[in-house]
Amino acid sequence: MKVAVYYGPKDIRIEEKPIPQITEHEILVHMNACGICGSDLMDWYLKPRAPLVLGHEPAGIITKKGKEVHRFDVGDRVFVHHHVACMTCYYCLHGDYTLCSQFHETNLKPGGFAEYFKAPAPNVQTDTLKIPDNMTDETATFIEPIACCVRAIRKCNLQTGDTVSIIGAGTTGLIHTSLSKTYGAAKTIVSDLFETRLRLAREYGADVAINPTKTDFVDAVKAETDGRGVDIAIVTAPSLEAYYSAFSTLRKGGRLCIFAPTDPEKHMQLSPKELFFNEIQMIPSYSTSHIETRAALQLLQTNKIDPKKLITHRFPLAQTAEAFKTARESKESLKVIVTTK
Repeated sequence: MKVAVYYGPKDIRIEEKPIPQITEHEILVHMNACGICGSDLMDWYLKPRAPLVLGHEPAGIITKKGKEVHRFDVGDRVFVHHHVACMTCYYCLHGDYTLCSQFHETNLKPGGFAEYFKAPAPNVQTDTLKIPDNMTDETATFIEPIACCVRAIRKCNLQTGDTVSIIGAGTTGLIHTSLSKTYGAAKTIVSDLFETRLRLAREYGADVAINPTKTDFVDAVKAETDGRGVDIAIVTAPSLEAYYSAFSTLRKGGRLCIFAPTDPEKHMQLSPKELFFNEIQMIPSYSTSHIETRAALQLLQTNKIDPKKLITHRFPLAQTAEAFKTARESKESLKVIVTTK
């Protein structure tokens, strides 16, 4: 079978590898579509582990199943979450599923950017979901990114009537924009450098969409919130400037959502005094769990969120290198999908 192997930022090669063999509790899935995630472009995170096959937003069809797999049949279209928790360790019992050691060990084999991948037994048992008949494979690739955003918003305890600022209107920024309204935000204010993304932000529910090179974002947020600042600021752009901007938009007692990691050598300077007296909360949200993937599927199935406008480019598996170049370099790209069709 053909797989796309990541060797480095500009070195993705199509190679031939054997189709994975499955055990009695596993399934073999033919990949129909798989999205490129922002984390697939974090070279500081990936290079130490290269070569490897990326892709963790897959939708496909089961072509083979082990004899002990009873919930699924050959021919079922499925989404498979690439990480699942054990449900029994200290972290799982405290609801911190993404901190479970098994969570990081349960990967798709070899990865989503391959003609076929196998889902290990824990993934099959815990977080493999049937794709409804009325849902396309491309739509199903959004289950994982939407679930990540759902988890972040839930961790930030967004309440009806809250005000929200979102820095970065890429794919996850726009998903956050849509979800903030779904979860009851009274006002959502979005910042991005590109006008096309700001237009989409308005379509996805932003009350105010601002280019910070033209209008001071912090001043605009304060003007929209009677000088108070927002209840929640969500950063989806991996830059210190974005975090400083978000921090400045918060009200006293506000919550800063750390949704995008920066390069490891970059650090913020914050005053514990300011955090203390203003009671600012900093809430990281990494990845997602089996709880939010089901919520994401339900949101998609009920059309509470429509991801179609987020798909800007599609490439066949043989052109995965070009797909990554587009996702990395094109100012017009949002969600780039790799397919086997």
